[in-house]
Amino acid sequence: MLDQYWYGQIDRISPEAPYRRSDFKKDIRLGGAANVAINCREMGAEVHLLSVCGKDTDGQILKKLCLDHGISTEFLIEVNRPTTIKTRILAKNQQLLRVDEEVTDDLNTADQHHFIDSCMRAIQIEAPDVLIFEDYNKGLLDANTIEKLINHCRTVGVLTSGSEIQKLFAYSRCDIFKPNLKEIREALNSSILPELQSLRQTHKLLFDKLQHQITLITLSEKGIFIQDQEGTSTIIPAFPRKIADVSGAGDTVISVMSLFYAVSSNGFFSAQIANLAGGLVCEEVGVVPINKKALRKECIKFIKI
Repeated sequence: MLDQYWYGQIDRISPEAPYRRSDFKKDIRLGGAANVAINCREMGAEVHLLSVCGKDTDGQILKKLCLDHGISTEFLIEVNRPTTIKTRILAKNQQLLRVDEEVTDDLNTADQHHFIDSCMRAIQIEAPDVLIFEDYNKGLLDANTIEKLINHCRTVGVLTSGSEIQKLFAYSRCDIFKPNLKEIREALNSSILPELQSLRQTHKLLFDKLQHQITLITLSEKGIFIQDQEGTSTIIPAFPRKIADVSGAGDTVISVMSLFYAVSSNGFFSAQIANLAGGLVCEEVGVVPINKKALRKECIKFIKI
């Protein structure tokens, strides 16, 4: 999807009616799964975006932005539905309104089969280290698609990570599952506390359903909870930040966690870095990818190896 921003200053009254008026400037950025992709790319990974976009002007803009950032669109399929675009209107860095232009119905059968075939081909040709699932409940990843791709990845030795709480049971036997606290409370219909014992019990409930490797739960200002395949569990506290915007922080966390775990096989170490990365992007207005140099400085300062 695309994230579109209209920035302005409301400083006068409209001559047409007694309403405030502003002049706005427009900025378009990669959003959704494309934001996950750009986070991975900013960390130095070779990235292929496996998704769909519309046969429209916004789809062409999305492709160009991907290519500008070094993200391959070889496996990005054009379909007969509009490219999702979220427009945020801001004044003095405060969001006034968000307008979503989208179709969230599941893909039709032909497009779904085309998408699955394209993903299988990408995995065969590119032999990736990790496949990250992100759909935001927009109709691309149904349970059947998720299950097929995870099973195939397990067969060929590709790590998988995801956070789609709406398709919880489809993530059976994935490597990393990363919801946030609000999502997991709603999914399990439970008043989970941001405390270690409560989160350990939550991991057990998830593991009984998914048989996955790592649970990573983001806790907003409380930090991140992790329990890995060795049974180690802890809450990694967040560092004090000047929060400007939390949009996109979850994308950054799953991107950084997935990449570092793919190269280190160390869940706790990877979660520490992901925790720092998620906090850093919250200091910026709008959805922005992680800055590798800034993250490196934070790691040197706060992480003991």
